Amino acid sequence: MEVLKLTTTIDRSGYLTLNIPTQLGAGEVNVIVVLNPVSSGKKQQQSYDFSDLVGRLTWQGDAVTMQRTLRDEW
Repeated sequence: MEVLKLTTTIDRSGYLTLNIPTQLGAGEVNVIVVLNPVSSGKKQQQSYDFSDLVGRLTWQGDAVTMQRTLRDEW
């Protein structure tokens, strides 16, 4: 079994032509084609960068006790 990955183009009439040399001998083969459109060179919109909002909280006390206290207020 061989796995091949290549980028090619579909012509204006909608035909995809593949000419792939293999190292397999003559005979029947199963061919599976997965078409995955390639983006047109434009970068996808970047996710927002939250790095300017990142910080560190220094906690003085027992977090579990404080959590139970807050729950008891409900």
